[in-house]
Amino acid sequence: MDERRAIARELGDVEQDIKDLVILYEQYFAGVEKREPIKPREAVAARLRRFVNRRIIQTDLRFRCQTLAARFHSYSTYWDRILRLIDEGRYIRQVAKAGRTSSPEPVSAPVVDPMDRVYQELLQARRDCSVAGPDPERQQVHSFLERQKEKIRETFGDREVEFRVVTEDGKPKIKVRAKK
Repeated sequence: MDERRAIARELGDVEQDIKDLVILYEQYFAGVEKREPIKPREAVAARLRRFVNRRIIQTDLRFRCQTLAARFHSYSTYWDRILRLIDEGRYIRQVAKAGRTSSPEPVSAPVVDPMDRVYQELLQARRDCSVAGPDPERQQVHSFLERQKEKIRETFGDREVEFRVVTEDGKPKIKVRAKK
């Protein structure tokens, strides 16, 4: 029974090492890490080889070991393919996903008018809810929100307010709340 627990614990460690290795490779491919994690990959491969060459009697543990070996092999194939693309210069790093920019100058997000954002969200909500009839015009929504702002200012005072689109009972509605 102690051998079974030891094998299960080791397999759990190998599984965690594979998860950590996946994270390291994703960071490398995104450009966060500068070097490929070769040593951790070799260490995981060596641990798995020891298990593959070992005779495991318990069926569930043998299955878990084979599954981990297959998963590691799949990841290795994927990593090798990406590395080959990098060497050939055909891999485009997903820098935006990593939260970094490839250019040294800061890139500013386009300034979006809050009224336009609310209008776009309203149109999308109408499409999602399959609301019949023509869409309201942008100017109608803008003037409605401006009129509501005055009424809301009486309720909330000088506090900033924001509009958001919600769906209630299958119908899109514009809600307002005070900013904190």
